[in-house]
Amino acid sequence: MRPQRTPVGFGDLEALDFDKGGGLLPAIVQDAGSGAVLTLGYMNRAALVRSLTCRRVVFYSRSRGRLWEKGETSGNTLELDEIRTDCDRDTLLVSARPRGPVCHLGTGTCFGDTAGRPEDATAFLAKLEQVIHQRAAARPDGSYTSKLLASGWTKIAQKVGEEGLEAALAGAGGRDSEVVEEVADLFYHVLVLLKARGLTLEQVIGELRGRHEARG
Repeated sequence: MRPQRTPVGFGDLEALDFDKGGGLLPAIVQDAGSGAVLTLGYMNRAALVRSLTCRRVVFYSRSRGRLWEKGETSGNTLELDEIRTDCDRDTLLVSARPRGPVCHLGTGTCFGDTAGRPEDATAFLAKLEQVIHQRAAARPDGSYTSKLLASGWTKIAQKVGEEGLEAALAGAGGRDSEVVEEVADLFYHVLVLLKARGLTLEQVIGELRGRHEARG
């Protein structure tokens, strides 16, 4: 019987093959929103337990010889979504949401920035969602996003309706540039509404993917 590749929990620790790597498992970290590969680290049993407990990614640093939480000095943490294991149970796939640049060099991933590549155009929506999440947590003065979130989801929903109407009117008779501007406004306000309702862009994409697969 093949092992089920379900998310790793506290009860799965004994099933993982720590011995093969001398007590360490390679941990590939993937952006939970865009799917981009962010970095590679290593986890021992204690790092895995700490990650599952605090819901932030914690590695075992081979150079420092101790546990190391990503962002413990920079503040650029990786908020844990879930952890899965491969079929041999000796490698981890960590799904996380980065709060700031992942690499110590200031790039979005440890493999360099990929801005300008076609596949990153839609991934920017996931980055924008992260910015909205940060505004919701910090509520900085003068932030339009913060003000919008404070108004409640009913007001935000009304704003989405207004932006949708403006996008429709631009599409019916406006210039191309106006269509782009109004649709951009609509996308932004939809992301704020999702945040206000405790929902994510990933859930919307999952719904669209499911419809596509069902229809072939």
